[in-house]
Amino acid sequence: MGKKILKIVGVILLLIIAVLIAAPFFLEAKIGDIIKNNVNNNVNATLDFSDANLSLFSSFPNAEVKFKNVVLINKAPFEGDTLFKANTLDLTMGIMQLFKGTEDAIAINNIYLDGALLNVVFDKNENANYDITVVSENTTVEESNSAEGFSFDLQSYEISNSKIYYTDKSMGITLKLDDFQHKGTGDLSLATSVLDTHTDALVSFEMDSVNYLNKNKVKLDALIGIDLNQNKYSFLKNEALVNQLPLVFDGFVVVNDENQVIDLTFKTPSSDFKNFLGVMPEIYSKNIENVTTTGDFIVNGNFNGIIDDTHIPKFNIEIKSDNASFKYPDLPKAVRNVFFDIQLNNKTGITEDTYVDINKASFMIDEDKFNLTSNITELMGNTKVKAHVDGVMNLANISKAYPVPAGYDLKGLLKADITTVFDMASVEKKQYEKTNTNGDLSVANFEYNSEELANPVKFTKASLTFNPKTVTLNSLNGTTGKTDFDVTGTINNLLGFMFNDEKVEGNFNLKSERFALNDFMVAETETTSATSNGEGGGTVQTEKIKIPSFLDATINANAKQVMYDDIVLSDVTGVLKIKDETATLSNMSSGLFGGKMSFNGEVSTKNEISTFAMKLDLNQLGIQETFNSIELFQTIAPIAQILKGKLTSDISLSGNLTDDLLPDLLSLSGDLFADLMTDEISTESSPVLNSLVSKLNFIDLKQLNLKDLKTSLSFKDGIVTVKPFTINYKDISINIDGSHTFDKKLNYKATMQVPAKYLGSEITKLIAKIDDTALTDLKIPVIANIGGLYNSPQVTTDLTSGVKELTTKLIEVEKQKLINKGTDKAKDLIGSILSGNQTKSDSIKKDTTSNKQKAKDILGGILATKKPSDSATVKKDSVPVKNEKEVVKEKAKDILGGLLGKKKKDTVN
Repeated sequence: MGKKILKIVGVILLLIIAVLIAAPFFLEAKIGDIIKNNVNNNVNATLDFSDANLSLFSSFPNAEVKFKNVVLINKAPFEGDTLFKANTLDLTMGIMQLFKGTEDAIAINNIYLDGALLNVVFDKNENANYDITVVSENTTVEESNSAEGFSFDLQSYEISNSKIYYTDKSMGITLKLDDFQHKGTGDLSLATSVLDTHTDALVSFEMDSVNYLNKNKVKLDALIGIDLNQNKYSFLKNEALVNQLPLVFDGFVVVNDENQVIDLTFKTPSSDFKNFLGVMPEIYSKNIENVTTTGDFIVNGNFNGIIDDTHIPKFNIEIKSDNASFKYPDLPKAVRNVFFDIQLNNKTGITEDTYVDINKASFMIDEDKFNLTSNITELMGNTKVKAHVDGVMNLANISKAYPVPAGYDLKGLLKADITTVFDMASVEKKQYEKTNTNGDLSVANFEYNSEELANPVKFTKASLTFNPKTVTLNSLNGTTGKTDFDVTGTINNLLGFMFNDEKVEGNFNLKSERFALNDFMVAETETTSATSNGEGGGTVQTEKIKIPSFLDATINANAKQVMYDDIVLSDVTGVLKIKDETATLSNMSSGLFGGKMSFNGEVSTKNEISTFAMKLDLNQLGIQETFNSIELFQTIAPIAQILKGKLTSDISLSGNLTDDLLPDLLSLSGDLFADLMTDEISTESSPVLNSLVSKLNFIDLKQLNLKDLKTSLSFKDGIVTVKPFTINYKDISINIDGSHTFDKKLNYKATMQVPAKYLGSEITKLIAKIDDTALTDLKIPVIANIGGLYNSPQVTTDLTSGVKELTTKLIEVEKQKLINKGTDKAKDLIGSILSGNQTKSDSIKKDTTSNKQKAKDILGGILATKKPSDSATVKKDSVPVKNEKEVVKEKAKDILGGLLGKKKKDTVN
């Protein structure tokens, strides 16, 4: 019997295990369908998730459903916006809940949410993106214990690593909770219960483009009493930390259908002045445990009233301190005579009626004193400000009394006495004439550093006068890096820059003895993530030089020296306009390399890839200095480095810039016209010319005539195209054209007309023996092709073949002249030499027909035979002439024998 019972128990256990293993395969789809169908059928949004996994073991005796990549997407009027998303959503419920009928609600016991974002938005028309309830045509709503197929009998819940964002575009308010961690335990299935909660978050708050909180740390431990019958939530026991400021709360919140009722009071649990230091973010205040304080600091307040579409709670918040002091143990100075009398109030519950009175805020370090009074009304509407500030402060003493971050360490003597009256609506509309600011501000020996500056700025003297509409910069003398400056001018929108995120607008006059452009180029760090497939893990940081984004200024510049890398400009004048990360240069002129340069154009770092476009007018610049110092010129015309003299040129070019604002050569395009005034060449550094001369050994580079050399070229896609130009060597004209690449690959052709006298003694002897005046100025075309690289060129010419061909023809002419036949062939040969030379030459303009006729006449006189009688003796100038046949034989023997190196037969055939 016992064995049977054991078998039955074993079978049951196996059956239970089998069910636990098999159930997820059958029920996962059911859970996913229940959620998707119920949510999507009842809200004006789309719910989706990538995966739904059911486990019956991990949380036994409960079941756990884990959803991955949950997302809830809005429909119109917020089409495509994300209302909610989460990396993970875990739901825990009793196992038997899974086997209920489809009409029964599934009771959820625990919820865990990780990596979530709740993004609540009100548009300018006050539509809310969370209002996604589908309005039913049936106005009668039956009560149900289920909520979209689920009921919540929560015992605990947890939200980790999440974000809650609230944006109200109609009121210009943004509230963000980052790094949100929250958890609570309690039996929410009861009508009344106590929920034990813990919350950590970083809070940011911005209103009307003014940032009041920036990731300030908030912590709250609270026991919250819950009465579901009245929808009432009461603070029973709690303590909050805002940064390091402790606060305790008392009161309740009631959630009604039409509004919420709130009645809360809060206060600091003690009056220790350390509470004031706790208000500051911890990064600024550091550890306050060992700070010595005197006096008090009290914060207390209350909120009472309703929250609906037109009302906020009435409230009164007081911040007070009376003759307090504090001293950090590791700093030499104390802050004393600290007074605060500040009130924040709203007595009507109307948002616009919120105001702040700073009746007094003052402190002293040594004998330096700072005072501020202010009245700010309509804080949540068109904020109106009346304020006065005055004081004298040695700025170096601030870091000696308070632990400011190193980057904010200031130096200098500040004096201020300023009164201002303005409203934010006028500032936002740039109606600065409706504002009124008066007073003076000056600093001496001031030092300042910022991420938007390449080097610390040191002001020897700075003086501002505040006028109702503008700010006059009386003087700004100082240095940064290698640069000195003396600036005067006018700022047009200081309030807009301070309160409305506008750029500094103004007109300035700049004088400088030495101005280094690199001192004003900011290195902006960019982080590149790993590739999408997960390779190359980690981040790669690169630095990009940026033109400061906060400037919208026109600068009339006058500088003795302007330095850009290794280039020094002298006596620079012109207009520089900076706007939208673009610097526009107008009517700029300067001295450079012994000459003058004027330039106009712009440089922009606004887009991901920085760009520039420039027009340059160079006048009488030193050629070698220019081409040796500027990489661009070396790339465009590398051979010009060998020239000595002056350069006059017009250049237009544009392209991209590298991260350090140097031209990206492969992106350049433009045109250049150059007028070179030179008569000397440094041949030792010219592999191209040396290779050319080795092929044309009759040319002496030192005798090249380069006076008044003019050339034009264009460049694009890394290729420089040179338009044909001509240089002269004695009586040889050399025509050059072609192209090269930016990496100095050559493709050039030099065409020249070479007189016969340069072609060697054999040619000159042949011409002398022929004794034909038609051949006196004989030239042949020679083409030199230049390829390879600039430092290892490959030069080929047709000089050898041309000389060989000419030699053959001249020998044939001489042969024909010495024999008693072939007269026509001799004439044709000379004609072909002359006409062939003529057709290949562009530099000698002679009439081919007249040359042929001349050759015919000359050869006709030389070779014409007048047959005498056999016995008669022909006389010419009383000189006896031998028989014609004998004359021919002697000539052939003397000339051809000498030229051809062999004896002719006595008998001429």
